[in-house]
Amino acid sequence: MARTKTMKVVFTFHTTTHAIFMEQCCKKAAAPGRLIPVPRQISAGCGMAWAAPAENREELERLIEVNQIEREGAYELLL
Repeated sequence: MARTKTMKVVFTFHTTTHAIFMEQCCKKAAAPGRLIPVPRQISAGCGMAWAAPAENREELERLIEVNQIEREGAYELLL
C-alpha cells in the first residue's frame, strides 16, 4: 500500500558535516524530523537533507539560527 504524502520542510546543506550537526542539534532539542537523501526535485551540495513536517518550519529556522548551522536552502515539498 502506498504511503500518503504530506507537506514537509526540507533543509539542504553545503556539506554532510552540517547535515549531521543539524541532526545532533534537533535530537538535543527534541525537534521533529530526520535525515533523508536529498529529493530529486532539489539539487544540493551534499547528498543529505533534514525533513520535518512543514508546520515545524519556524521552530527549525530558530534552531538553525541559534546553533549557527550553515544551510544551503529550505523547501516545502510533498514527500
